[in-house]
Amino acid sequence: MDLMEQLRDKARADVQKVAFFEADDPKMMEVVGELTKEGLAECYIVGDAETLRATAEQAGVDLEGIHVVDLADAEANEAFAVRFEAEPDCPFKPKAVRRRSKKPMDRCLMMQRIGDVDITFGGLCCSTGDVIIGGQTIIGLADGIETISSLGIFNIPGWEGSEGHLMGFGDAAVCVDPDPEQLASIAITSAETVHALMGWEPRVAMLSYSTDGSAESEKVDKVREAVRIANEQRPDLAIDGEFQLDSAIVPAVAAKKVRRESAVAGKANVLICPDINVGNIGVKLVQNFAHYGPMLQGFKKIVCDCSRSAPVSELVGNVVMSCVRSQALKEA
Repeated sequence: MDLMEQLRDKARADVQKVAFFEADDPKMMEVVGELTKEGLAECYIVGDAETLRATAEQAGVDLEGIHVVDLADAEANEAFAVRFEAEPDCPFKPKAVRRRSKKPMDRCLMMQRIGDVDITFGGLCCSTGDVIIGGQTIIGLADGIETISSLGIFNIPGWEGSEGHLMGFGDAAVCVDPDPEQLASIAITSAETVHALMGWEPRVAMLSYSTDGSAESEKVDKVREAVRIANEQRPDLAIDGEFQLDSAIVPAVAAKKVRRESAVAGKANVLICPDINVGNIGVKLVQNFAHYGPMLQGFKKIVCDCSRSAPVSELVGNVVMSCVRSQALKEA
């Protein structure tokens, strides 16, 4: 059984509630239809009910078993606003609650905050920045986390590393030039994400063009300081560096370059790039030979931003991974 089939089985075992704020897009409606048909998620589609029903008909999706949240229903909107106002530490004043509750993305996030749903999913028709700002404002950051970031799972045919052909990689999509504190936060969050999603014992390598002092510069100093901060904050996690890529993943190279004890060197299963310039180049290289599925991380709950060009199959897979992460978050 391949990885995605394993994750699908996990998703079915404890079905999570997922809110979609772009189900008026036929592609997203197809995703909702497949998730419902396969029993992978309990789906809530949020928007104008008439438009959503027309989109479902266009996409050939039966709305049986799918919850339709109609933002054109004034009475339902007011009832929801009253409930949200009662939320401890409500982030908005009454007028803002009512205004935001009529916007699809904000309504999904607000539903998630008060526990009506477990996950918010979208990104086909809006920017990553919009999703991040909405998530930070309404859901908030997880305890101890400094910044929102992303993590992807490389699926590399022919590669045999410490986790077979799989490897975690962050952050190549969100933080442009993280400072040491942010970089440490990315490492910690990435470790928690791969443990929740994959069940791995994370071994996180902080990447650089230097290995254990082989070069000196401010860029190297940043990575070293991030390692120190991460180890101080989470001594229970295996986070180490600074390592060049080969020292992080190839045991024979690590044996020559890392002349000290390390739980990570040569057997890393999560790689953290020092900035988005390095990360984007690395991702594009691997994408030409393998599969890479990015996920946002760092919120109190699971908030997802998908690629606008992603096919339905990839979007369904992203929701499935989000459901498994949500299960682990509840257990924790």
